[in-house]
Amino acid sequence: MFDGWVLKGEKFPSSLDHPLPSHQRYTDFCSSSAAGSAMRSSQNVAMVFFRIQGADSGFTLNVKKVHNPFPCNIMSQSPEGSFTMVMPHQRRNCSFSIIYPVEIRLTELSLGQAKSNELIPQRVWSGCSGSGDYVELLGGNGVDTSRMFPVADLCFSLSGLAQMKIGCDNSVVRLVSSGNYVNRVSFQYRLLDREQMPKASENSLDNFCSVE
Repeated sequence: MFDGWVLKGEKFPSSLDHPLPSHQRYTDFCSSSAAGSAMRSSQNVAMVFFRIQGADSGFTLNVKKVHNPFPCNIMSQSPEGSFTMVMPHQRRNCSFSIIYPVEIRLTELSLGQAKSNELIPQRVWSGCSGSGDYVELLGGNGVDTSRMFPVADLCFSLSGLAQMKIGCDNSVVRLVSSGNYVNRVSFQYRLLDREQMPKASENSLDNFCSVE
């Protein structure tokens, strides 16, 4: 079993954002003596890899949902919806991954170091990473956030609406927290049709995802 998700050879959450090193995220059950063993995932997804060598062999899994008031690193179960991520005084990076090209609308953002009430996302080279508490929008064709392209970042609080289209196979809202504050971000997302895919001029960025 793997604590996370593997797609196209990449892992979610990335090694940078998961609390465990990569080798500790794998748990092997190799014989009937493993019956009754349990594994607890660190996010809402986990994977089971298996090989059955005989027709009379097999296994049974029981899955139990555990209440988590502050979920971190979530993979969306649908191409549209809404979500709120809250990080209370923890130095941790949390990502909400959507494996579709989507339009993302940030409806609320509360950060410890609020600087202004502007609603326009700042380009990533504006230096939000230096603040320690910020939200970034990522796009890419894999699930490893450390390999994805930074579309925009925000390091100020807002109570209005900021939105952006991300025409990639995977779109991510990532909340970076220093641990000094209670950070919160709320957003909505919806699937983009092919004709709604953003052009380079719409986001003022070069094309970084191949959309066929």
